[in-house]
Amino acid sequence: MKIKKKNGTLLLVILAISICYALTYIPHKIVTIMPAEVATIKIFDGNTGKSLIINDRKNIEHIIGNLNTIKFRKGRLSSRYKGYSFNTTIYKINGEVYKQFIINSVGSIRKDPFFYIDSKNSIDYDYIRKLISYNNN
Repeated sequence: MKIKKKNGTLLLVILAISICYALTYIPHKIVTIMPAEVATIKIFDGNTGKSLIINDRKNIEHIIGNLNTIKFRKGRLSSRYKGYSFNTTIYKINGEVYKQFIINSVGSIRKDPFFYIDSKNSIDYDYIRKLISYNNN
């Protein structure tokens, strides 16, 4: 009787862990920030070595507004990957780091230890790329 009870408990624990793990793959938002709470966005372009500090409200609202609308699903592990496109750090008004992640493409963010995928390719990657190019010329 005790063995059946232990096996049943073990099975329930394994089932609960499996369900919790599976739920992490449901698409969800990585960024849920009010643009008014953001003071600065710092972006380092890993392709060119150029960096950009964004203080302009219009640009902050555009980037944060874009990221707020996207739902990502968890992808593969990112632990062995070194290169990146846009290392992005979002700062609060009080100077604290709000979020930090890497924008790799129009459809991919790396927030270690995973890649997060947007199947609709909704990240406004070109907007950021143009901002970096314009401000570093």
